[in-house]
Amino acid sequence: MTVRTATLLGPTAEVPTPSAVVVELLAVLRRHLRMDTAWLGRIEGDMLVIQAISGDGDSFHITQGSTVRRRRGLYAGVLSGQLPTLIPDTLADPRTADSAAVRELDIRSYVAAPVMTGDGTIYGVLGCLGHRPHRELRERDARFLLMLAEILCDSVSDLHRIWQARSQIWLDVSRLIDQGGPALAFQPVFDLEQARIVGVEALSRFPDPCRSTAQWFVAAGAVGLTVELELAAVRRALGALPRIPAHIGLAINTSATTLSAGLVEMITGTDAERLLVEITEHQRIADAPEVTRDLDRLRRLGVRFAADDVGAGYSGLEQLVRLRPEIIKMDCSLTQGIDTDPARRAVATGLVHVAEEIGGGVVAEGIETAGELLTTRDTGIRYGQGFLLGSPTPVLRDACVAADE
Repeated sequence: MTVRTATLLGPTAEVPTPSAVVVELLAVLRRHLRMDTAWLGRIEGDMLVIQAISGDGDSFHITQGSTVRRRRGLYAGVLSGQLPTLIPDTLADPRTADSAAVRELDIRSYVAAPVMTGDGTIYGVLGCLGHRPHRELRERDARFLLMLAEILCDSVSDLHRIWQARSQIWLDVSRLIDQGGPALAFQPVFDLEQARIVGVEALSRFPDPCRSTAQWFVAAGAVGLTVELELAAVRRALGALPRIPAHIGLAINTSATTLSAGLVEMITGTDAERLLVEITEHQRIADAPEVTRDLDRLRRLGVRFAADDVGAGYSGLEQLVRLRPEIIKMDCSLTQGIDTDPARRAVATGLVHVAEEIGGGVVAEGIETAGELLTTRDTGIRYGQGFLLGSPTPVLRDACVAADE
């Protein structure tokens, strides 16, 4: 048959990961009724949003996140009471024989019932679909479905809370992106030998003080907006580049994923030779052709790269091998206390040797005391930043002024 899903299915939606309990109950329902797929959907306005699915959903053109238009879906009739909980053969039943859902999704049998939340409101629909008639279905099968719908009540209440939280995050991050991205603070980076500023790092600052910068980016990742948020922050930082003295570079932060999502085009046409792109150690650089290609494209523009937060985790050496950065940024966890800890000094000295081998330098992050500054220089580290040298400031001139003194 010819499948025409465009009139029935809407755009794919972002949905939270369902609990294992929900997924297992769907599998139990599908096996018990011997149907092809079982699903749980949430009512969102005029759409049914598939939250969880078990079995062969692909053959019905539905997956987790699929949306079904209310006016053409079978579920609207079930919710209104115009259709029964189960129909063993949809083509043999005059109530469903001409249904768009039956024709477009090849539904020959279904079982479906409303699912309520703990406060008695309708959450959505629990259902099963089959590609063949299931004339063996009886009313007791409908009662089995209703029993599972009641069991799901607590779980869907949890899903409801998760959905509300995710929806709010999506709105918060989307609003921020539409407003041009996060605000910026600038922190100077010093040449420790010559005691002068050689660069400033653009740091994202967000409006909600209860959520840290890292938490904002984690939240954005949970709703699929990490790349858009990072690009918005980079775009705002690049706007400040013309106001920075010509002999001072600008460091921007991004993940490896964003490298191949528009960063090259955004940087093309700027004073790229003054840019340092910091890629965090916690985001592995995928061994993928597009990432390698875009690293090379940016380098040909004159962009330099830094491996950020080296020493904060276990992937630092792998990151260095893959990226071959011009700058290694030693994490503040190694800098703080370096003047009293031989192990930290040994690691710092090792990073200096690694940087020399690959033709780069080291920046020590988080310098906060005179002892840390002195020891950092003694290990051979050329560059540093931290509260002792200069705190982040939203006033760009304040971050650069020491270079003109």
